[in-house]
Amino acid sequence: MKETVQTPYSIFIPTWNNLEMLKLCIKSIEQNSAAKHEILIHVNDGSDGTLEWVTEKGYKHTHSKENIGVCWAMNSLRSLMTTDYVVYINDDMYMCPGWDTAIDEEIRKQPNDFWYLASTMIQPRPHYTRKLSVQVGDYGTSVTTFDEKRLLEEFTKYKTIDWQGAMLPPTIVHRKVWDLVGGYSIEYYPGMASDPDFNAKLWLAGVRTFKGIGNSLCYHFMSISVNQITQNRGYLQFLRKWGVTLRAFYKYFLHADLPWGEETETSESVIKREKLRCKFKRFITSFKNFRGLDLWNNFG
Repeated sequence: MKETVQTPYSIFIPTWNNLEMLKLCIKSIEQNSAAKHEILIHVNDGSDGTLEWVTEKGYKHTHSKENIGVCWAMNSLRSLMTTDYVVYINDDMYMCPGWDTAIDEEIRKQPNDFWYLASTMIQPRPHYTRKLSVQVGDYGTSVTTFDEKRLLEEFTKYKTIDWQGAMLPPTIVHRKVWDLVGGYSIEYYPGMASDPDFNAKLWLAGVRTFKGIGNSLCYHFMSISVNQITQNRGYLQFLRKWGVTLRAFYKYFLHADLPWGEETETSESVIKREKLRCKFKRFITSFKNFRGLDLWNNFG
């Protein structure tokens, strides 16, 4: 019987002056993966030594003098990739053994390339809505407090059933589908709600398989780098762009965090009510500043 060879991926990692965490993230990929994946890094600023380290180690990368946000960063890495698959991983994630083999097994089951898959996260604090896709286990919140040995001994106990609503990294999509929808939308700078926006574009392109893999695991340190910069009001941008609230999108389109395969029928009356609710919210928030990119601010 011929042995199945693990497919290599192109792993996109945006980072912003978070060198020690980035080193740990890359170590986990190189140590705990079944294949030699292509690691691609976008370095925002990098004055903490990140740019020098990435260059010295020979990792393929792009660089910006300041933080350009996740959307520009992700799109800039697309030109460097040489495999068929885009994997998005945050720099504050530690990939557990078997994460890629579990994903590869799922990819081989798919009838075509129109799908979006995600790993299951383990993190020290619970998510406010997600229970299946985010498992709770505290193995540290920083490089210095990280208990790697205990995580590697215990991570398998967090394996769960597959779930619906893949959206947050670690995620994987085929390159041709990424290209079809144009990658991440830069108007969401610096990045809030850019993930569900990408999902919405995939939905319009015909993707209906948004699947979380219960035995593909990573540890998420829950880094607070997003607090270092003024955030766009992504929920407002999403509502104005698509006419749907994030809550409605998660619930009625993605069926987020429900077990995979669970039937989810929504009555016409509920859809009618939600459409009216979204239209009303779109109207009453029409004068709110969403704090995103403004072309006038870049005039001249």
